[in-house]
Amino acid sequence: MLLALAHGEPDRVPHDFWAEPPTMERLFAHLGHRDEERLLRDLGIDCRHLSVEPEARSIGGGVWQTMWGERFVYRDTPWGPMREDLPGALAGAESLGEVEAFNWPSPRLLDHAALPGLCARHDDLALIYGFADIWQRPALVRGWEQFFLDMAQRPEIAHALCRRFTDFYLEDYARAAAATGGRIDIYLLISDLGSQRGPLISPAMFREFAAPYLREMCARIHDLGGKVMFHSCGAVAGFIPELLEAGVDILDPIQPTDPEMTPERLKARFGDRLCFHGGIDMQRLLPRGRPEEVTAEARRYCEVLGAGGDYILAPAHLFQPDVPPENVLAMYRT
Repeated sequence: MLLALAHGEPDRVPHDFWAEPPTMERLFAHLGHRDEERLLRDLGIDCRHLSVEPEARSIGGGVWQTMWGERFVYRDTPWGPMREDLPGALAGAESLGEVEAFNWPSPRLLDHAALPGLCARHDDLALIYGFADIWQRPALVRGWEQFFLDMAQRPEIAHALCRRFTDFYLEDYARAAAATGGRIDIYLLISDLGSQRGPLISPAMFREFAAPYLREMCARIHDLGGKVMFHSCGAVAGFIPELLEAGVDILDPIQPTDPEMTPERLKARFGDRLCFHGGIDMQRLLPRGRPEEVTAEARRYCEVLGAGGDYILAPAHLFQPDVPPENVLAMYRT
């Protein structure tokens, strides 16, 4: 994986894996065991994801709340409950003062002391840490609609939220690097900027409300000796030049939403400057395709994006519970 990230061509395309909890239940029922590490080793996964964020807590009425004030309920699926987001704890805030008075979490809540032990279990693998967000999770705390209104009408509230999240994760990532002696290879940075058909916000709004905080996070991660993996769903090809300028090293999940997001187009435009992660279609191919179709598409991505390095095989989002286990396994048999 490290060779691929350094724009070198390894002996094979490296693999990553992430899945929703109900998907894991379905996989384990298919495999006849519940050993996650055995599953990852059998699939040849070349990295492990580390996180020390606390679990959400119940606030009554079937509603759960994270330390940030994100709120959600669980909806049943045939394989277990799935999270569905609600407007967050600050959806009704009327002023900047109410936002600032919220009981914001401190990075000291996170158990960074547990990280050395987690690292020691995976000495031979690349390590990906964290769940930092500088734009989308602020919107979840505020409620998407209200956050978009804030950007247009009360920008001081939107900036206050993005500043709060950025400052938290700047410290979180520094503490994680110190606790592990710089062992972490990749730091995750998340903010969904795209819809199915194009960006969720204008370039001007991206430059005002997302890019400054993104640049700060990328600079911190590089100072810590890590690579930046930026996650954004949707059609985000138009943002890629500015993501590169901000310091992004790896783009995830390469959702195949329009012609600009095809592996051929992305490799031709950005293949010598950006590493790609994901791409295997989660909306149609993985839930509905035949295993041989999944294998063929995975081979296509490996051959196109993996030529000369710069690609990590993974799904175009966490594996969802409607994906048959046979298709999960087929993806890694390429």
